[in-house]
Amino acid sequence: MAECQAQNKAKLISETRRRFEAEYVTDKPDKYDPRDVERLQQDDNWVESYLCWRHDVVDETLKMIDESFQWRKEMAVNDLTEASIPKWLLEIGGIYLHGYDKEGNKLLWIRVKYHVKDHKTILDKKKLIAFWLERYAKRENGKPITVMFDLSETGINSIDMDFVRFIINCFKVYYPKYLSKIVIFDMPWIMNAAFKIVKSWLGPEAVSLLKFTNKHEVQDYVSVEYLPSHMGGTDPFKYSYPPLVDDDFQTPLCENGPIASEDEASSKEDTESDGKDTLETIFGEEQTALLKKINLTDSTSKTEENEKVDSKTKAFKKPLSVFKGPLLHISPAEELYFGSSESGEKKTLIVLTNVTKNIVAFKVRTTAPEKYRVKPSNSSCDPGATIDIVVSPHGGFPVSAQDRFLIMAAEMEQTSGTGPAELAQFWKEVPRNKVMEHRLRCHIVESSKPTSLTLKDGAFNMSDKTSEDMCLQLNRLLESNRKLEDQVQRCIWFQQLLLSLTVLLLAFVISFFYLLYSQRSGAW
Repeated sequence: MAECQAQNKAKLISETRRRFEAEYVTDKPDKYDPRDVERLQQDDNWVESYLCWRHDVVDETLKMIDESFQWRKEMAVNDLTEASIPKWLLEIGGIYLHGYDKEGNKLLWIRVKYHVKDHKTILDKKKLIAFWLERYAKRENGKPITVMFDLSETGINSIDMDFVRFIINCFKVYYPKYLSKIVIFDMPWIMNAAFKIVKSWLGPEAVSLLKFTNKHEVQDYVSVEYLPSHMGGTDPFKYSYPPLVDDDFQTPLCENGPIASEDEASSKEDTESDGKDTLETIFGEEQTALLKKINLTDSTSKTEENEKVDSKTKAFKKPLSVFKGPLLHISPAEELYFGSSESGEKKTLIVLTNVTKNIVAFKVRTTAPEKYRVKPSNSSCDPGATIDIVVSPHGGFPVSAQDRFLIMAAEMEQTSGTGPAELAQFWKEVPRNKVMEHRLRCHIVESSKPTSLTLKDGAFNMSDKTSEDMCLQLNRLLESNRKLEDQVQRCIWFQQLLLSLTVLLLAFVISFFYLLYSQRSGAW
């Protein structure tokens, strides 16, 4: 049955290509961008997306491709770059890609409060939408996207039906099969009439993709991890430009290419030097000297000394926070601490512990692969074992609080090999729903001792109880900040309500006096 469907789909794709070339391209070759015509002949997924959106009706599909290709040439979509967009539009943060919904779909944020209806700038705003969609489509061919319409703090000046219609057409015609859903947050009552018109543009099938939400309902579609505080979330992300906001995690790079291709069986000397460097950068020169004095003696051989340093490195690591996932326990739980340039700290650790009875494959990715060296970045962890991952900046790039790390993990079968070739094949075949993902933010600290690590046995007079008290105080402080933000949002909402009522009352008074004056004029 599946083979028969595949054959029918292949026939439809072939027929679509043949007819488009014969009926549309031959007579008017300059009508489209040649790059789009060439891609149509080579990319099966692209043709299939148009066919699927038109229920495999070839005639309707050809019309859709024709309209889409004309628009792509008119907007010069293939040549859109950052330089094509006015800088102020990129800086304002009205449209950008960031985060994922609960189904793993990328989020396209449209912050409507930053949009003011203006015919002089509407073309540039449309180009910005096309820029982000094309950028995403080239990387994630065929993967759906979720549109987040954030209508909080919006007013009448932000209502632009032409712009909304353009966004809808992007998914109806220009980027078919890409729309997962449209989540509309905190829509003011004044926009109810406008969105009735929007529903008529979408059509009956697409209307089901509209999700109207408030602060509580939005969490049905997006977890708090990727929601800002005004939506009841915990995402600390703050938009800024440059650079371009990009939450796509990539394999980290080092001077010699992808670390994933490096030999994971590094020499013992290299491993131990990494451990010693890490201790030196975390605890400072004074504390390191103390550790050496405690753990090293002149009578031991060089091999014994190295083994002792390595064992002490592991013994002294006692993270305050641990993320307890179904496959791996990951420490630290939320943030990687890097020292400032003044403190001289250059490395930090991610500690992974396998809590399953099987081998767990893992990969480490980052949003800024040019900045960091990660070792190991692609390997496996035996049942019950613990692995230290060393993360260090390189190339002179500064650590940024916006940089993120993604740890991906999946269970392997006992018979599977764990060499580079086997791991590469495993990641190609493993289903997405079998992969555990955990994200870490970067944090820059001024002191030479980050709060994510402490010494054992009271080496620095800091007990476990004191550490727990510090965490509790920090949590209380964060909770009070969230409550304060909620109060501020309520005040802003109340002020907007008063303003709207004032405008309506003023309009009513003006209308009343106008009618009264008209009646008197008629009587005269």
